[in-house]
Amino acid sequence: MFGRKKSNIDFIVAGLGNPGDKYKNTRHNVGFTVIDYLSGRCGIEVKKLKHYAKCGIGTVNGAKVLLLKPQTFMNESGVSLNDAARYYGVEPSNIIVISDDVSLDIGKLRVRRSGSAGGHNGLKSIIEHLHTEDFPRIRVGVGEKPNPQYDLADWVLSSLTPKERGQIAERYENIYHAVCYIIEGKVDKAMQECN
Repeated sequence: MFGRKKSNIDFIVAGLGNPGDKYKNTRHNVGFTVIDYLSGRCGIEVKKLKHYAKCGIGTVNGAKVLLLKPQTFMNESGVSLNDAARYYGVEPSNIIVISDDVSLDIGKLRVRRSGSAGGHNGLKSIIEHLHTEDFPRIRVGVGEKPNPQYDLADWVLSSLTPKERGQIAERYENIYHAVCYIIEGKVDKAMQECN
């Protein structure tokens, strides 16, 4: 589907969020903070502007990986991922997407081999642009709305409290291990250990 592989990039690991300081500590930007952690953990600078994203190439668990933070705003995340996937000839099954999840408690993780967008605009855009739901994803809980009347857009764009940020940060290493398992082709193990 994505043509002959024309690079040594084995996997794309994309964290979803919105660009700009205004959104820095919002619930919707958890994907970006995870990429920042992986960047430091693996010594990969994520600064280059390419594929409508901030990105960097390095090694994660023996695989050559492109870390990606789309700069297209959440609901156009697929534009960035599709551009990078086609450029490097990476199949969707080797694209790991990290996003926020408002149906999970703070810091709770859910790994999936594939699946629908579940109401997440970033995942919806990726599915539309890649023409498939078959890519692994790691969803990070950012807490449910405090009450049903609260607007969902306002909730995901609200800032995490310092305590909530700490609770999510405690799971960064688990997310790193989940990424490593997926790279090894052990998605079931990642699901067992994280879900």
